[in-house]
Amino acid sequence: MSDLSHQPAAVDVSLHDPLAESFPQNTAGRILFWIAVVFSLYQIATAAHLLNLNSQIQRAFHLGFLLLLGFPLLTLLRGRSSGWQVLSWMMGLVGVGIALYQYYEYVPLMMRAGDINNIDIFVGIVTLIAVFAAAWVVMGPALPIVAGLFLFYAMFGEYFPGALQTRGYSVGQVVEQMSFGTEGIYGTPLYVSATYIFLFILFGSFLEKAGMIKLFTDVSLGLVGHRMGGAAKVAVISSGLMGTISGSGVANVVTTGQFTIPLMKRFGYRAAFAGGVEATASMGGQIMPPVMGAVAFIMAETLGVAYVEVVRAAVIPAILYFASAFWMVHLEAGRRDLRGMAKADLPSATRALREGWYLILPLAVLVFLLFSGFTPLYAGAVGLALTIMLILGASLMLGVPNIIIRVIFWVGVGLMVGYLLQNRQEVLLWGVVGLLLALSVFTNGGRATIWQVIDSLAEGAKTALSVGVACALVGVIIGTMTLTGAANTFGIFIVSVGENHLMLSLVLTMLTCIVLGMGIPTIPNYIITSSIAAPALLELGVPLIVSHMFVFYFGILADLTPPVALACFAAAPIARESGFKISLEAIKVSAAGFIIPYMAVYTPTLMLQTGGPLEAAMGFYPGVAYIVAKTVISIGLWGIAVIGWLGWRLAVWQRVFAMIAAFVLVVAHPWSDVIGYLLTALFVLAWWYLRPSMRTA
Repeated sequence: MSDLSHQPAAVDVSLHDPLAESFPQNTAGRILFWIAVVFSLYQIATAAHLLNLNSQIQRAFHLGFLLLLGFPLLTLLRGRSSGWQVLSWMMGLVGVGIALYQYYEYVPLMMRAGDINNIDIFVGIVTLIAVFAAAWVVMGPALPIVAGLFLFYAMFGEYFPGALQTRGYSVGQVVEQMSFGTEGIYGTPLYVSATYIFLFILFGSFLEKAGMIKLFTDVSLGLVGHRMGGAAKVAVISSGLMGTISGSGVANVVTTGQFTIPLMKRFGYRAAFAGGVEATASMGGQIMPPVMGAVAFIMAETLGVAYVEVVRAAVIPAILYFASAFWMVHLEAGRRDLRGMAKADLPSATRALREGWYLILPLAVLVFLLFSGFTPLYAGAVGLALTIMLILGASLMLGVPNIIIRVIFWVGVGLMVGYLLQNRQEVLLWGVVGLLLALSVFTNGGRATIWQVIDSLAEGAKTALSVGVACALVGVIIGTMTLTGAANTFGIFIVSVGENHLMLSLVLTMLTCIVLGMGIPTIPNYIITSSIAAPALLELGVPLIVSHMFVFYFGILADLTPPVALACFAAAPIARESGFKISLEAIKVSAAGFIIPYMAVYTPTLMLQTGGPLEAAMGFYPGVAYIVAKTVISIGLWGIAVIGWLGWRLAVWQRVFAMIAAFVLVVAHPWSDVIGYLLTALFVLAWWYLRPSMRTA
């Protein structure tokens, strides 16, 4: 059997994303490494309630760590001059000063609410400058420019024309809104970053170190590697599986993409298409439960619903998203006659699961806890503790030849964990982790594993930088809309349009997401568009969680559009192709997925939401089955229309016919369903009658 699953591409993914690099091996790099470790330990301590802080102070320290780590690390990774590095450390220390000011002045600031003093204003302005600068350093200019426009509007909105005019606000009012309290920088997005998001990033980081990527890749190769277009199908499935533990599209690209993109190229796929497939599949990780992207946690907090409700709404659309990508690569492979790999050269999926099944246990516990009503913070902390136990325990038992001792050890650990969870003593789980760490010190393999744990802590903190800084800066956008009521203007326009044409309102919302997505990542895209459009869609009768999922879904698809397209540009150095060309191919691969959110709006049962005429007519579960089947047919037709192949190349009129049938099926009316099914049947008949064998007969 060849070692297909262990041949990473020798490329420099840091060409686009410097955070893909490891910490530099010099003095500054080692200092930053340990700052990152302390950052992660702080986050674990607050999540596990080993350290209890007021929410505002917890957010301030989180921001302080982001600035202290972000400025010097990015400057170092980009090889800037010593002058820039000194400035970056000064900016990092400014972040520490901001956090300490919030800590020591917490009560006085509450007493001065509405009438802050000049020192507060100065610190607030410094905070704004530091956050804008950090976002520029970590993410580039697009998001700071957009947030800057919102801040400009907050300051000078009184001079704007017509409905955009505000009553005017002083510098003190704007600074207090943005830099203090929980309406601006320290708002919901930063709170979610400081709690759920960081914890789940750490969870994914530890599972990756434990060998989850290899497990996912081997299972994918064993299942579909030998099929037509197998290399691309491996990319879709492995990225989908990776999405269950990682909510970052870019992180998924630079992990699974290191293997899948070169594999696709080797089996005949164009470099741009290979990168597009990986980017599309990786971005789907943000909607793949149980560990969804940062937006899912922000959505749960914004809507005031349990995270599991967001998971429930996302699960069918997520599966359909990956099914649509799988279908598109199947059609492309058929059109280009790209065969699969030799089955004898592929790993066995069954054997991979038999050898690595234990890696799935923390994920299974996480899912169980989420669906049992526990908070994501509790479930994430427990899942992370179990993952670290598995890593340390496996290392300790590696040198024990007696299977009876190994069984006794694992049964003992399992019973102890079960007892602690049953009695809600989850804090003591970290005592078990500490005990395993102490035992590991006395074995050679154990000491190496401790370093693996420490490395995972540092890598997790580094990965969280871009998400955390984005969450801080979008607080400025939220603060502006809360202060000025800017969301109402666009919302009123959408409602006025949608009174007669819901489809037109949905298209306007989609275009807003896509246009914003051309310049900013998914998180701020969702924050802005959901604040503006989701309330308007609710007024038009779209269920609240469905309207937010609609925005979320297109925020993800928008992240594949140029000129930003972070996942596509992360794939560029691996594919050795232009990020722009990869982005165009990614849009084509994801095209069939555009149908899914529209169908969910017209029939909420697709997102497992109650209500709607379909449920009234058929009942809930039959309604779910019906809409899923209809969506699959529509996705199938849309993919055929875009690729132009179904067993053989199709004529233009056949592709147009398939597109019309797919579009008609989106609308949820009895007459449209009848017409859509009739058009589908006519397309199938025409396709069969005009097959090449009939034409040559």
